[in-house]
Amino acid sequence: MRVRTGVALVALAGVGAVAAGVWGVTSLIGGVAPFFTPDECTATVSGRTVTLSVEQAENAALITAVAVRRGMPARAATIALATAYQESKLYNLESGDRDSAGLFQQRPSQGWGTRAQVTNPYYAANAFYDALAKVDGYQTMQVTEAAQEVQRSGYPEAYAEHEADARVLASALTGNSPHAFSCRLGDAPDSAGRTLTDSGLTHRADVVRREVDEVFGDPPMGGFAPGGVSSGHMAGSAHYDGRAVDVFVRPVSPANKIRGWAMAQYLVAMADRLDIATVIFDDRIWTASRSGEGWRDYDPPESSGDPAVLEHRDHVHVDVFS
Repeated sequence: MRVRTGVALVALAGVGAVAAGVWGVTSLIGGVAPFFTPDECTATVSGRTVTLSVEQAENAALITAVAVRRGMPARAATIALATAYQESKLYNLESGDRDSAGLFQQRPSQGWGTRAQVTNPYYAANAFYDALAKVDGYQTMQVTEAAQEVQRSGYPEAYAEHEADARVLASALTGNSPHAFSCRLGDAPDSAGRTLTDSGLTHRADVVRREVDEVFGDPPMGGFAPGGVSSGHMAGSAHYDGRAVDVFVRPVSPANKIRGWAMAQYLVAMADRLDIATVIFDDRIWTASRSGEGWRDYDPPESSGDPAVLEHRDHVHVDVFS
């Protein structure tokens, strides 16, 4: 069984789930023998590579996904990520200076919300973007200036130190840089059984479906397809035993391609926590079993069907472990 870091879960289907980040696990992983390779995630854009722990990657992906859902530009995600880098190193901290807590070290005494709220990454990211949206001209401001308008930090210039890394992550996780973000993971999780929920999916697959719905909103371009015997999938597909979900991004267009890559790379960032085995989109595939190779060319089976379906250009396919 893989080591699980203490990552905060987002609210799903009305259930507010909050978990604080755990520094100790990361410290232990970094301190063991050199031959042990820890799980990690990387984003590479324009020759610059950013390396994160799995926990940091999950938080970065969620921060960025909230911006995508709100229809805010990648610039907003860059500002938010640079801020969270400076305030918490992208860990969901239980405490900080005075009553500060969470990814953005927001203070309940300053009106950011209750302690439970500011340590919920989904709430905290939305609160940050609420404040950022009120900053006139933030889209063209220096990152450090826009961040300071929101945070009112005693060290305003410190945000600039994280701008370059934040730009890389924002470009990848918003989908503007396709197949630029990947995670290298270790052992597969234990089996969870194949009992199907009312949705026709296994519990693990249904959690993925609900999370994509909750984080990115009801997909406006075709919705979800759990699959099944009538779905036309090839023999042996995970759809037939309820382990797969397709998230459609129709019609095929540049804008929907970007959104598709935002969802696909979010799912890779969350693969450890959600027990995801495979993500396919836009003729590329990521698998947990070969995660060290990152995104690979996808070679669909020969068929006379629609190339957009075969190559997954109109939908993000995700399947989970049994």
